[in-house]
Amino acid sequence: MTNPQWTEVDHYFTDTIAPGDEVLTAALADSTAAGLPEIAVAPNQGKLLNLLAQMQGARSILEIGTLGGYSTIWLARALPADGRLITLEYDPAHADVARANIARAGLDKIVEVRTGAALDTLPLLEAEGTGPFDLVFVDADKVNNPRYVEWALRLSRPGTVIVVDNVVRNGKVATAHPDDAAITGTREMFDLVAREPRLDATALQTVGTKGYDGLLLARVVG
Repeated sequence: MTNPQWTEVDHYFTDTIAPGDEVLTAALADSTAAGLPEIAVAPNQGKLLNLLAQMQGARSILEIGTLGGYSTIWLARALPADGRLITLEYDPAHADVARANIARAGLDKIVEVRTGAALDTLPLLEAEGTGPFDLVFVDADKVNNPRYVEWALRLSRPGTVIVVDNVVRNGKVATAHPDDAAITGTREMFDLVAREPRLDATALQTVGTKGYDGLLLARVVG
Protein backbone atom coordinates (compact mmCIF):
# COMPACT_ATOMS: atom_id res chain seq x y z
CA MET A 1 0.00 0.00 0.00
CA THR A 2 1.58 3.25 -1.13
CA ASN A 3 0.45 6.81 -1.73
CA PRO A 4 2.39 9.46 -3.71
CA GLN A 5 1.46 12.12 -1.18
CA TRP A 6 2.98 10.10 1.67
CA THR A 7 6.25 9.99 -0.25
CA GLU A 8 6.09 13.69 -1.04
CA VAL A 9 5.60 14.57 2.62
CA ASP A 10 8.41 12.24 3.71
CA HIS A 11 10.74 13.90 1.22
CA TYR A 12 9.70 17.33 2.51
CA PHE A 13 10.41 16.32 6.12
CA THR A 14 13.74 14.77 5.18
CA ASP A 15 14.91 17.65 3.02
CA THR A 16 13.84 20.25 5.58
CA ILE A 17 14.87 18.87 8.98
CA ALA A 18 16.46 15.43 8.54
CA PRO A 19 18.81 15.64 5.57
CA GLY A 20 21.18 12.80 4.92
CA ASP A 21 24.78 13.06 3.78
CA GLU A 22 27.21 11.39 1.41
CA VAL A 23 27.94 8.55 3.83
CA LEU A 24 24.30 7.63 4.28
CA THR A 25 23.56 7.98 0.57
CA ALA A 26 26.53 5.76 -0.26
CA ALA A 27 25.39 3.16 2.27
CA LEU A 28 22.04 2.85 0.52
CA ALA A 29 23.61 2.89 -2.95
CA ASP A 30 26.14 0.19 -2.11
CA SER A 31 23.46 -1.93 -0.47
CA THR A 32 21.34 -1.74 -3.60
CA ALA A 33 24.34 -2.47 -5.84
CA ALA A 34 25.08 -5.56 -3.78
CA GLY A 35 21.55 -6.84 -4.30
CA LEU A 36 20.28 -6.29 -0.78
CA PRO A 37 16.52 -5.79 -0.51
CA GLU A 38 15.55 -2.11 -0.39
CA ILE A 39 13.93 -2.31 3.03
CA ALA A 40 16.15 -0.04 5.11
CA VAL A 41 14.38 2.52 7.30
CA ALA A 42 13.46 5.82 5.64
CA PRO A 43 15.81 8.77 6.33
CA ASN A 44 13.38 10.50 8.67
CA GLN A 45 12.89 7.21 10.51
CA GLY A 46 16.66 6.84 10.79
CA LYS A 47 16.79 10.31 12.30
CA LEU A 48 14.06 9.27 14.74
CA LEU A 49 16.22 6.35 15.91
CA ASN A 50 19.15 8.72 16.27
CA LEU A 51 17.12 11.15 18.37
CA LEU A 52 15.69 8.37 20.55
CA ALA A 53 19.21 7.16 21.28
CA GLN A 54 20.33 10.70 22.11
CA MET A 55 17.31 11.35 24.34
CA GLN A 56 18.02 8.08 26.09
CA GLY A 57 21.62 9.10 26.66
CA ALA A 58 22.54 5.71 25.24
CA ARG A 59 26.07 4.44 25.66
CA SER A 60 25.34 0.88 24.51
CA ILE A 61 22.95 -0.21 21.76
CA LEU A 62 21.89 -3.61 20.47
CA GLU A 63 20.47 -3.90 16.96
CA ILE A 64 18.83 -7.12 15.79
CA GLY A 65 18.87 -7.05 11.99
CA THR A 66 21.65 -5.10 10.27
CA LEU A 67 20.94 -5.37 6.54
CA GLY A 68 23.40 -2.91 4.94
CA GLY A 69 24.09 -0.92 8.09
CA TYR A 70 22.00 2.16 7.25
CA SER A 71 20.04 2.21 10.51
CA THR A 72 23.22 1.12 12.29
CA ILE A 73 24.96 4.30 11.19
CA TRP A 74 22.08 6.50 12.36
CA LEU A 75 22.10 4.78 15.77
CA ALA A 76 25.88 4.72 16.19
CA ARG A 77 26.15 8.43 15.46
CA ALA A 78 24.19 9.05 18.66
CA LEU A 79 26.79 7.28 20.80
CA PRO A 80 29.70 8.92 22.63
CA ALA A 81 33.24 8.15 21.52
CA ASP A 82 33.49 5.35 24.07
CA GLY A 83 30.05 3.95 23.28
CA ARG A 84 29.34 0.53 21.82
CA LEU A 85 26.85 -0.85 19.32
CA ILE A 86 26.49 -4.55 18.57
CA THR A 87 24.41 -5.41 15.52
CA LEU A 88 23.34 -8.94 14.54
CA GLU A 89 22.96 -10.00 10.91
CA TYR A 90 21.95 -13.42 9.65
CA ASP A 91 23.30 -13.14 6.10
CA PRO A 92 27.13 -13.06 5.77
CA ALA A 93 26.92 -11.14 2.48
CA HIS A 94 24.72 -8.48 4.07
CA ALA A 95 27.12 -8.29 7.01
CA ASP A 96 30.08 -7.67 4.68
CA VAL A 97 28.26 -4.78 3.00
CA ALA A 98 27.32 -3.38 6.41
CA ARG A 99 30.90 -3.56 7.68
CA ALA A 100 32.15 -1.63 4.66
CA ASN A 101 29.43 1.02 5.08
CA ILE A 102 30.12 1.35 8.80
CA ALA A 103 33.88 1.65 8.22
CA ARG A 104 33.34 4.39 5.62
CA ALA A 105 31.23 6.22 8.22
CA GLY A 106 34.19 6.08 10.61
CA LEU A 107 32.21 4.04 13.12
CA ASP A 108 33.96 0.68 12.96
CA LYS A 109 35.72 1.33 16.27
CA ILE A 110 32.43 1.42 18.19
CA VAL A 111 30.27 -0.89 16.04
CA GLU A 112 30.61 -4.66 15.95
CA VAL A 113 28.71 -6.69 13.34
CA ARG A 114 28.11 -10.27 14.42
CA THR A 115 27.04 -12.79 11.80
CA GLY A 116 24.64 -15.67 12.34
CA ALA A 117 21.09 -16.35 13.39
CA ALA A 118 20.22 -13.88 16.13
CA LEU A 119 18.68 -16.59 18.28
CA ASP A 120 22.10 -18.25 18.27
CA THR A 121 24.17 -15.11 18.86
CA LEU A 122 21.95 -13.56 21.54
CA PRO A 123 22.70 -16.34 24.07
CA LEU A 124 26.41 -15.76 23.39
CA LEU A 125 26.02 -12.11 24.32
CA GLU A 126 24.42 -13.15 27.60
CA ALA A 127 27.13 -15.72 28.27
CA GLU A 128 29.79 -13.07 27.68
CA GLY A 129 28.15 -10.76 30.18
CA THR A 130 27.51 -8.18 27.48
CA GLY A 131 25.02 -5.52 28.42
CA PRO A 132 22.79 -4.33 29.76
CA PHE A 133 21.98 -2.26 26.70
CA ASP A 134 20.44 1.19 26.92
CA LEU A 135 18.51 0.82 23.66
CA VAL A 136 17.51 -2.19 21.57
CA PHE A 137 16.30 -1.87 17.98
CA VAL A 138 14.58 -4.94 16.51
CA ASP A 139 14.27 -5.03 12.73
CA ALA A 140 14.78 -8.63 11.67
CA ASP A 141 12.54 -11.51 10.61
CA LYS A 142 9.09 -10.91 12.03
CA VAL A 143 8.40 -14.58 12.80
CA ASN A 144 10.78 -14.42 15.74
CA ASN A 145 9.71 -11.02 17.08
CA PRO A 146 8.43 -12.53 20.35
CA ARG A 147 11.76 -14.23 20.98
CA TYR A 148 13.70 -11.08 20.11
CA VAL A 149 11.69 -9.04 22.60
CA GLU A 150 12.25 -11.70 25.26
CA TRP A 151 15.99 -11.47 24.63
CA ALA A 152 15.87 -7.69 24.60
CA LEU A 153 14.42 -7.89 28.10
CA ARG A 154 17.11 -10.30 29.26
CA LEU A 155 19.82 -7.96 28.00
CA SER A 156 18.23 -4.79 29.37
CA ARG A 157 17.94 -2.81 32.59
CA PRO A 158 15.17 -0.67 34.05
CA GLY A 159 14.97 2.31 31.74
CA THR A 160 16.11 0.52 28.58
CA VAL A 161 14.17 1.51 25.46
CA ILE A 162 13.08 -1.20 23.01
CA VAL A 163 11.95 -0.32 19.48
CA VAL A 164 10.43 -2.91 17.15
CA ASP A 165 9.96 -1.94 13.50
CA ASN A 166 7.42 -3.08 10.88
CA VAL A 167 4.63 -4.03 13.27
CA VAL A 168 1.59 -2.89 11.27
CA ARG A 169 2.04 -5.12 8.21
CA ASN A 170 -0.09 -2.93 5.92
CA GLY A 171 -2.83 -2.94 8.55
CA LYS A 172 -3.14 -6.72 8.61
CA VAL A 173 -1.83 -7.01 12.18
CA ALA A 174 -5.29 -6.08 13.53
CA THR A 175 -6.69 -9.49 12.56
CA ALA A 176 -5.29 -13.00 12.63
CA HIS A 177 -3.76 -14.33 9.40
CA PRO A 178 -2.81 -17.95 10.18
CA ASP A 179 -1.09 -18.39 6.81
CA ASP A 180 1.21 -15.38 7.32
CA ALA A 181 3.97 -16.24 9.77
CA ALA A 182 5.18 -12.62 9.96
CA ILE A 183 1.77 -11.40 11.11
CA THR A 184 1.38 -14.31 13.51
CA GLY A 185 4.80 -13.59 15.03
CA THR A 186 4.05 -9.89 15.32
CA ARG A 187 0.71 -10.52 17.03
CA GLU A 188 2.39 -12.93 19.45
CA MET A 189 4.90 -10.19 20.21
CA PHE A 190 2.10 -7.75 21.02
CA ASP A 191 0.47 -10.36 23.29
CA LEU A 192 3.80 -10.85 25.06
CA VAL A 193 4.29 -7.11 25.58
CA ALA A 194 0.71 -6.70 26.81
CA ARG A 195 1.14 -9.28 29.57
CA GLU A 196 4.73 -8.40 30.48
CA PRO A 197 4.70 -6.27 33.67
CA ARG A 198 8.26 -5.10 33.05
CA LEU A 199 7.29 -3.29 29.84
CA ASP A 200 5.40 -0.03 29.37
CA ALA A 201 4.64 0.30 25.67
CA THR A 202 2.71 1.87 22.84
CA ALA A 203 2.61 1.44 19.06
CA LEU A 204 2.25 3.92 16.22
CA GLN A 205 1.07 3.59 12.65
CA THR A 206 3.24 5.31 10.05
CA VAL A 207 2.92 6.17 6.38
CA GLY A 208 5.60 7.38 4.02
CA THR A 209 8.13 6.26 1.44
CA LYS A 210 8.07 2.79 3.00
CA GLY A 211 4.30 2.50 2.66
CA TYR A 212 1.89 1.78 5.51
CA ASP A 213 3.55 0.34 8.58
CA GLY A 214 4.49 1.31 12.13
CA LEU A 215 6.60 0.62 15.18
CA LEU A 216 6.34 -0.48 18.80
CA LEU A 217 8.07 1.61 21.43
CA ALA A 218 8.59 0.14 24.89
CA ARG A 219 10.44 1.04 28.07
CA VAL A 220 11.66 -1.46 30.64
CA VAL A 221 10.18 -0.42 33.97
CA GLY A 222 11.34 -3.17 36.27
